Amino acid sequence: MLRFQQIHTLDDPVLQTYRTLRRPVEHHRQGIFVAEGSRVVERLLHSKLEVLSVLATPQWLEFFRSTLESLSPAPEVFVGERSLLETIVGFHLHQGIMAVGRIPRPAALNEILSGAERPYLLVGVDGLTNAENLGVLVRNCAAFGVQALIVGETSSSPYLRRAVRNSMGSVFTLPVVHVNQLPSTLAELRQHHAVRIIAAHPGAPHHTLPHSSLRADCCIVFGSEGEGISSDVLAVCDDTVAIRMHNNVDSLNVASASAVFLHEARRMRDAKREFPESS
Repeated sequence: MLRFQQIHTLDDPVLQTYRTLRRPVEHHRQGIFVAEGSRVVERLLHSKLEVLSVLATPQWLEFFRSTLESLSPAPEVFVGERSLLETIVGFHLHQGIMAVGRIPRPAALNEILSGAERPYLLVGVDGLTNAENLGVLVRNCAAFGVQALIVGETSSSPYLRRAVRNSMGSVFTLPVVHVNQLPSTLAELRQHHAVRIIAAHPGAPHHTLPHSSLRADCCIVFGSEGEGISSDVLAVCDDTVAIRMHNNVDSLNVASASAVFLHEARRMRDAKREFPESS
C-alpha cells in the first residue's frame, strides 16, 4: 500500500532538495537530480533509475498512484496543495509534481560498445556548460538513436535540473559516459575500435555536412557555443565538418546543430540499409 505524508510547510529538512532547486551542482555532488513536470516525472517513474522521493499535489498523486505503488524500493511521497508547491519555482515550471532520483552509476564505454549494434553512432561534448542546450542535445541523441553520450571533463552533467527538464526525460534512457580526459578517450576510440572522430566545427572545415559520410562507425563531437571545440580535442579528430550556411550566418546554436548532424547521420544510415549498392 502506498504511504504518503501530507505537508503544509516546506520547512521540514526532508524537503531540503525541493527548497534548493537553484543549487543543481550541490545536488550533483550528492548524487541526486530533480525531475520537474508531469511528462519528465512519468518517464522517470517508468525508467530503471531509483526514485528517492516525489512531491505532488493530491491530483497528481491519484494520477500516478498505481505507478508509484509498483516501485521498489518505494519512494517517499509528499503531498501538498498547489499553492504550497507554487512557492518553490512556480506552477509553470513544475506543473504540480516533482521527483528526486539517484544519478545512475557511470556507464563504461567498452561495455556499451560490446553490446551495441554497428555501425556505432556516438556523441561527445567538449566544454558544453549550458544546461538547457545540453538537455536538448540529449533529447536529440535519444531521438536519432545515439548509443552513448561521452561527456568531457569541461562539460556540465546532463543530470543538472535544467538539463533533465530540457531533455524531457530522455536522459533516463541514454547511456552517459563521463571521462576525465576527452582527447585520450577519443584517441582510444579511433585506435582500438576504428571509430571515426568527427568535429562538428564551423571554423575552417574540411567538409560541409552533405559531403561528409556519417554511415560508418563515428563519434560526432560538439563544443561550446562561445569557444567551439578545444584545440586538444580537435587535434585527435579525423575530420572537421560544418553545416552549410546562408545569409552570412556563421553558426547555429549547438542544440540545433546537433539535430541537423544527427538527422543527417540517421538519414545516411537508413539509406544505406535500403539501398546498400549505392553506399
